[in-house]
Amino acid sequence: MMAVVERVSASPPSLSVSRATAQSRDSVVDTMRGIAILMVIGIHSLPQPLDAIWAKSLDAALRPCVPVFLFASGYLTALSGRVPLARRLRAALVPYAIAFAAAYIYMALHNPAMDHRIGTTLARFGLGYVFVYYYVFVYVCCTLGLWLIFAAGGDGQPASRQRITTLLLLSIGSGLLAGSYLDPAMSRLGASEALLDEIRMRDIPFWFSFAALGALTAMFRDLLEQDMRRALLGAALAAYLFYAAVRILNLGDAATYDSTAFFLYAALFCVALFAIQPKSPLFGWIGSGSYFIYLWHIFIVMALRDHTVLRQLGGVASFAVSCVLTALISTAALLAVRQFASPRICRWLGA
Repeated sequence: MMAVVERVSASPPSLSVSRATAQSRDSVVDTMRGIAILMVIGIHSLPQPLDAIWAKSLDAALRPCVPVFLFASGYLTALSGRVPLARRLRAALVPYAIAFAAAYIYMALHNPAMDHRIGTTLARFGLGYVFVYYYVFVYVCCTLGLWLIFAAGGDGQPASRQRITTLLLLSIGSGLLAGSYLDPAMSRLGASEALLDEIRMRDIPFWFSFAALGALTAMFRDLLEQDMRRALLGAALAAYLFYAAVRILNLGDAATYDSTAFFLYAALFCVALFAIQPKSPLFGWIGSGSYFIYLWHIFIVMALRDHTVLRQLGGVASFAVSCVLTALISTAALLAVRQFASPRICRWLGA
């Protein structure tokens, strides 16, 4: 979703590359982002609540979309060896602020009883509590985490590389611990199910583990041999079947977001997708504008749900129509903005 702020060179991985080479785009990363944003659209097009087994199974299959974006962020950061913090935050927050204002107006028009107190509005903005914008909050926090780790790492010498590797591995361990014990700890403190769901969506240590995995993949990508692709794909498929079974049968920690089963599937999905080295001009183009699509596609989904007879078509048909229309309209909007808007407006909209 943050394709507009992260560039990468095709040179071998290191903790420092020249600024000149870091300005070219990585077609593999953009293709991965293109695939991931289409997965996001698929998730949001599913009928709610997820009662049918087919819907839960498909939702489970598509859930690695956000980890792919965080993985890509960590990967690009490790290649460049630094985080241009101010530029990344500006590129993330300015488009978000514009989309937030539009989403706030949409919600207010559809909910006359909406709370407009300044404190509540600021909380909504800070936590991304409109539509599905909480992942902007997650991205910003993960960006800050990457900045801290690479700032602490030093100047890219071997000792620095070892220190960064250690910190990234510790981050993954901390993320798994948070995902495993945050829910029961909050339950003991009397948190409601609704509050628990909100907290788990913003479980930063867990989400950061995917950014750390991406950074480690960049630092040690020479270890990913081509003959490992089939094994990784098989492992990812097995992990998906396990994660889907956990959710469908409600076994143990069946949370949608930060369970250990989800981490296993999403992590293997990210690494397997990267190992394949996908390159598609169409998906790459979509991926380069994935932040714009992320911010604005939800208006199409909500409009279809609120102002059409889509729900009367039935679960599978409504999903298919919503998914196809949202993808087509979103990409057409991206094309129009890039074709007719000035470069500054494109930046402001995340395109």
